[in-house]
Formats: sequence, structure tokens, C-alpha cells
Amino acid sequence: MTQRALLLVDLQNDFCAGGALAVADGDSTVAVANTLISWCKTRGDAVLASQDWHPPNHGSFASQQQAEPYTLGELDGLPQTWWPDHCVQGTDGAALHPLLTQSAVDAVFHKGENPDIDSYSAFFDNGQRQETALNGWLQHHDIRELIVMGLATDYCVKFTVLDALRLGYAVNVITDGCRGVNLNADDSAQAFMEMAAAGATLYTLDDWIETHN
Repeated sequence: MTQRALLLVDLQNDFCAGGALAVADGDSTVAVANTLISWCKTRGDAVLASQDWHPPNHGSFASQQQAEPYTLGELDGLPQTWWPDHCVQGTDGAALHPLLTQSAVDAVFHKGENPDIDSYSAFFDNGQRQETALNGWLQHHDIRELIVMGLATDYCVKFTVLDALRLGYAVNVITDGCRGVNLNADDSAQAFMEMAAAGATLYTLDDWIETHN
């Protein structure tokens, strides 16, 4: 195994067409992911995936708050968007996309399991109070560099990338492997700018393959 890993963020049914929290054009990320999986596997890079994995009573769900979906409130002392119920543990909506080459994924990391706090990042909950097993796995395997893509650009991808940078990883973001929620029209563009400003390097899939062969 090399010191580099591909991290696929939340490529789950509920974020794709027909899902409870479908991201526009979300399905198109799967072909990018499969191309990168194949590219990484021929080079000995690890392939990892994160999954939103919420209990049915998760506090971020609008249904739990008697609130309208996509309105704003507060959860556990933090600003919170109230989301439609999504990625409930063990449901088809929480499953990885069926067209994703799942057999090539070396490890999957669950997030958002605590009903009292949301978890956009694949590393930490939104209050940085608890961490997932991801950083420990990367440290154990001496991985220093990440290729990141997935759903959604303006939430889980952005916060995963920012946490990875803070933890000291070199981070490459595959922009055409991401799609955003875009509650505001420019949220994804703003997220890419934030990631770049924090130290991530942005590539299209073609640019990545052309410059790293």
C-alpha cells in the first residue's frame, strides 16, 4: 500500500436520484469514482468510503424538530440545517450506490451516529467533540495524502477536506467528482474556494490522470 488513499465521501442512494436528500446530478459522480478506483488500485493506493449512518431519531432531521426541511435552527449548541430524514442506518437509502465498485473499497467509515449532533466531516462531528475511526486507520497505514471526491460539495466534502488539512494531510479534490446541495446557488463554488484557500489542490479527473501518470 502506498502513502496515498482515495476517499469517497457519502456516495449513497439518498444523495442520488430518487433519494430522500437527492443532490442534483449526484449519480454522475459514480462513474468518476469508478475510474479513480481503478486508477488507484493499479498503483497500490487504498480506497476508502464514508457513509452517513443516522439513527431514525437523529436530531438533524426536520421531522424530529417539527420544522420545515432546509430551514435553520440549533442542535447541541451549533447552527443546524434541518434535513429531510436520510441515510437511516440499515436502509436502502443509506447503502452505497449500486453502480459503485464496492468490492474494491478497503474500508468504510460511518458518521452521524450520535442523534444529538450532526457530522458532515468523515473525521469528526460538527463540534469536533468525537472522531470517527478514519484518522486512526490512515495513521495506522502511514497514509499522508488523500484524493477526495463525493457528495455533497458544500457540506460533507468541504468539511472532510478542511479537517484532513488541519490534521496534516496533503489533500487533492476531484471537482467533477463532486456535486452540491446548493441551498444558495453559489454554495459549491464557495466551498471549492474555501478548500483551495485552506491548502487543498483542485483537479478535474482528466487533469489528475494526465498529471499523475
